[in-house]
Amino acid sequence: MNDLLKTYLDENVPLIEAEMFSYLNEEEPLRFLYEPMRDYPLRGGKRFRPALVLLACEAMGGDKQKALPTAAAFELFQCFALVHDDIEDGSEMRRGKPCLHHLHGIPLTINIGDALYSKVFEALAANRDLLGADVALTLMDEMIRGAQMTFEGQAYDIGWVAASEMPTVDAFMEMLRLKTGWYSGRGPCSAGAVVAGASEALRGAVGDFGEAIAVAFQIRDDLLNLSVQETDVTQAPSATGGGYGKERGGDIAEGKRTLMVIDCYHHCSDGDRGRFMEILEGDRSTTSAGDIEWVIDLMVETGSIERAEQECAKRAGAALKHLEVLPQSQMRETMEEMSHFLVERVF
Repeated sequence: MNDLLKTYLDENVPLIEAEMFSYLNEEEPLRFLYEPMRDYPLRGGKRFRPALVLLACEAMGGDKQKALPTAAAFELFQCFALVHDDIEDGSEMRRGKPCLHHLHGIPLTINIGDALYSKVFEALAANRDLLGADVALTLMDEMIRGAQMTFEGQAYDIGWVAASEMPTVDAFMEMLRLKTGWYSGRGPCSAGAVVAGASEALRGAVGDFGEAIAVAFQIRDDLLNLSVQETDVTQAPSATGGGYGKERGGDIAEGKRTLMVIDCYHHCSDGDRGRFMEILEGDRSTTSAGDIEWVIDLMVETGSIERAEQECAKRAGAALKHLEVLPQSQMRETMEEMSHFLVERVF
């Protein structure tokens, strides 16, 4: 990580976290709701979504202090989404520890996720006094529209698995645009621009940057799932450090349709495709480490991992192009460093 980005995150992540935790009070029912609501936020995370809100705001000449509630809202949305996503995917690990539904059961955990979602709008409502009712409503409308896109993308993501369908690469990229492109990129960047009072054109350009970098980030994250080492499985990611916090090959065990899985399916031999689908469609409790390694080896053999790397780099390059409409500044340079960090990261 370059010094400019590290300095920015070291300075601003504590501000983001203080704002976020101001909406996560410890009250009753503590054991069954408010304490576990704080669990995922306390485990850490890269915090790049709220950081993008502040960066975009400052890059457009805005005051980052006025963007803090909106930044917190995006991190709260991320926490809510992870809680439900882990249940829907049948995931085992999150940020180095067992997923919340393994600790509290599915019914309580669904309710915890729902409560986190309500906190997103509590944070956005704080903008009425800070930014005025019109801007606050604009930010709420953006969150509502983006949440709907996220849920549409998730419907494809889990629907393909439930229906035992293998989509095309183009369909998968559209799913990523919906599920990840908005809440991990376009949304935070556009929101920061709204807080700064930027023009529609600049909001669109920085939003395009965010969407491209978010899609590239997700491809990189899926690639990392294939190369994670044992020491990184139990280490939660942090804003300026390494760690991954999820099990190696977990996406394969869950049968997730990643870019590499889809590409490999369409490029492997008919003979290999049978076993490939048996592993993906099998219950994760019966998927062995040997099965996972066989799939990863097949992805290497068919060139699927290499093509995914190329797609990741292509999206990252497109993201940087979108930033060229912004005047040169330290904030723009920091955003450029953020894009490199998110798509070139290793453990």
